[in-house]
Amino acid sequence: MSNREGSETVPGGRKRRPIRRPRPGSSTPRGSSTPRGSSAPRFAKPLTTASVLGWTALSAVAPGAAHLRAGRRRVGLAMLGAYVVLLLAALAFGLTRNLQNLTAFAGDGMMVTVVVVASICALAWFAVMVASYIALGPNRLNQQGQVVTGIVVGVLCVSVMSPFALTANYVLTAREAIQQIFPSQSDPDVPPPVKEGEDPWGGKDRVNFLLIGGDAAGNRTGVRTDSMNVASVDLKTGNTVLFSLPRNLQHVRFPPSSPLHKQFPNGYMAELPNGGLLNEVWQYANDNPQLMGGRNKGARALMDAIGYTLNLKIDYYMLMNMYGFADLVDAIGGLKIRVEQDVKWGGHYGTAGTIKAGYHRLSGEQALWYGRSRVNSDDFSRMARQRCVIGAFAQQATPAKILANFTKIAGAAKRLAQTNIPQHLVQPLVELAVKVKDARITSLQFVPPNFYTGSPDWVKIRQATKKAINDSLRPPRQAQTANVGASPSVTASASPTRAQAATPTQTPTRNTQKSGAKSLSELCGLS
Repeated sequence: MSNREGSETVPGGRKRRPIRRPRPGSSTPRGSSTPRGSSAPRFAKPLTTASVLGWTALSAVAPGAAHLRAGRRRVGLAMLGAYVVLLLAALAFGLTRNLQNLTAFAGDGMMVTVVVVASICALAWFAVMVASYIALGPNRLNQQGQVVTGIVVGVLCVSVMSPFALTANYVLTAREAIQQIFPSQSDPDVPPPVKEGEDPWGGKDRVNFLLIGGDAAGNRTGVRTDSMNVASVDLKTGNTVLFSLPRNLQHVRFPPSSPLHKQFPNGYMAELPNGGLLNEVWQYANDNPQLMGGRNKGARALMDAIGYTLNLKIDYYMLMNMYGFADLVDAIGGLKIRVEQDVKWGGHYGTAGTIKAGYHRLSGEQALWYGRSRVNSDDFSRMARQRCVIGAFAQQATPAKILANFTKIAGAAKRLAQTNIPQHLVQPLVELAVKVKDARITSLQFVPPNFYTGSPDWVKIRQATKKAINDSLRPPRQAQTANVGASPSVTASASPTRAQAATPTQTPTRNTQKSGAKSLSELCGLS
């Protein structure tokens, strides 16, 4: 007999254990020993080694997927929901920020934040991978399956952490390079940091940067500044004028505020008919600290001389060691340049080798010598080749190459740069560089026949400087009326002014360059 609950009565009045009958529609397999109310996950099918690996890998891009497969719906849905919210927040952040806003990542505080966030994300993804693997119950696999899945999941954990670790490493490398290149304490002549929200440039309309290429070497004492350019940037529009000064510009003057004004009232070494070149000022100041009132004042002396020559206040300088530049070229895999004619290089007579005419991918050393060789050449021809090297580097240093060789590039940058731009101006400087990238850039060279380096007409140079700056602020069509190139790759000589030019004298090197404006594409064969 059986009672209502389904138990059976046996002789003697004892009751047997109730018989549990499967409910209609139940899929519990016959012989299952899973007790009612147990929290252990139930699988529609036993997981294999491949399925454990597949669901664990899926959790790397969709956290919570493995938990849903394992029957832990609440945990899986919570993880998946949190992940979707983070994705939407990141997408909203990206859509509401443009390139100008992203320059905030150049700030030191933001760099630290990026490193911290990347570290947290790396640890979080590692935890997600491990938790997903455990939730799938790999202990149900045979011994071989457990070993295989353990090894593969370990590799997956390292793989998902790698992008975050790489990001943190890049940011730390960039931060280290910035701290090494840009001084933490400002030059006495550089304004101190401003409060947040204030103008970092102190209310200026323009900022003037002196860009110097030095050729210091182990076989030469001191630094000779053989490449000197002033970038005058309009802070509102980003329009920039590049002023190129020849190394052999003679007898430059110093402002009354300069310690060298009293030493050279008539110009730097004016008593020497073929001496007193502009590229000697830096080293002279460093060699005579008693005149400058301190050591290592070469940059200040050169900024004073060039600023007084152009009638501009030079705000900041950056010296780039040309041998460090060679490392930078090697870091991006060399430069492809069209060589117009054979260029001998090495020493005074070009005994080290010859760069043949034609299209070539030059190594760092070859690119360096291509830009600085004077064998069968002159200073003005060198200036033209240097523009080709700079133009080729700007064109071929693509973001993909920079990212692929970031560590090498940062290392080379630390070796080649010296500046007085303080660290607190790095972020505003990056913002300004982004603005300049989309603005109009013009170029003016003070070279013969319009400007004679042996007997310069200082009034004419100042008037040409002022005119070039005024023209850069006009609409492009109006700017073209002046003989100033109105594109990033155009270089031109300024038109003669009403000022009476001084009688030309023999300069240390003659100018064999053809006059007239040419773009870098025409001059260097850049596509």
